[in-house]
Amino acid sequence: MRARPMRWLFVSLLAIAGQAFAQDYPAKQITLIVPFAANGPTDTVARLLADAMSNGLKQPVVIENVAGAGGTVGATRVAKAANDGYTLLVNHVGQAAAPALYPKLAYDPIADFQPIGRIADVPMTLVGRDNLPPRDLKELVAWIRTNGMKVNFAHAGRGAVSHLCGLLLMKALHVQMTPVAYKGTGPAMTDLLSHQIDLMCDQTTNTVPLIRSGQIKVYAVTTKKRLESLKDVPTFAESGYPSVEITAWHGLFAPKGTPKPVVDRLAAALQAALKDPVFTTRLAELSAVPATQQEATPAALQAWMKSEVARWTPIIKAAGGARE
Repeated sequence: MRARPMRWLFVSLLAIAGQAFAQDYPAKQITLIVPFAANGPTDTVARLLADAMSNGLKQPVVIENVAGAGGTVGATRVAKAANDGYTLLVNHVGQAAAPALYPKLAYDPIADFQPIGRIADVPMTLVGRDNLPPRDLKELVAWIRTNGMKVNFAHAGRGAVSHLCGLLLMKALHVQMTPVAYKGTGPAMTDLLSHQIDLMCDQTTNTVPLIRSGQIKVYAVTTKKRLESLKDVPTFAESGYPSVEITAWHGLFAPKGTPKPVVDRLAAALQAALKDPVFTTRLAELSAVPATQQEATPAALQAWMKSEVARWTPIIKAAGGARE
């Protein structure tokens, strides 16, 4: 009869200890793992977020790039990290696509993470090297169909949003191109600028400045409506390819088992960052849309992840996406 009171005492002590820990949190630097190479679009979003959250948390928030395997190497690092709130993950739609692409994935993208909240949605653009012959999307489609596997299409690894965009495009055109995998679209963009590859899908956070400067060609955007920052660029939908629609949503995750008071503190800091005028202005300049306060919650991101896994699994399998 004494076991029950002792058990309740133990639970109460754990709760008190958790509250005390949360009151002191954060007491040191926080690391945001970006599962792609530096200078890419997800890296850009993460660095903007780190600056904004540092202000609210009163501690440095630093970026560590852990690239490889379409973002799964960095995600694995966070899944296996201490659940104390000091190692976090910034990832995008690839977090939900990974199970369909990697049968031997080292983690469960839902069960092994504690969602904190959505960060931002970033449109995608189809871009090419500046000396590519086609002048518009109609000419590009004809050129791709003529050249087929001679066309090099870069992406940031299986499961990256650039890879998913490529799958949608090839399925819509009923043609295969030669995929070239990188550890992020940052290094892929370097090769596009030097004419080593032909095409890639990339987020506006990475492409808008280069498009405006004329360093790369842009053929279409993956949103339902045209972008204010690229008003002259058509959507795939208006060009007759409505299935090529994808937005690179970004979310903030912690390892599973992170104490609720710490999760609440991080969610509050994220929501405060989304009100930071410097953060929101910079996102707007790159055609990114910050998450709403309702989206920037643990419950909302958890529900969104489940819906995205359900959405992408059949699309990837139908497209044969488990291949390179």
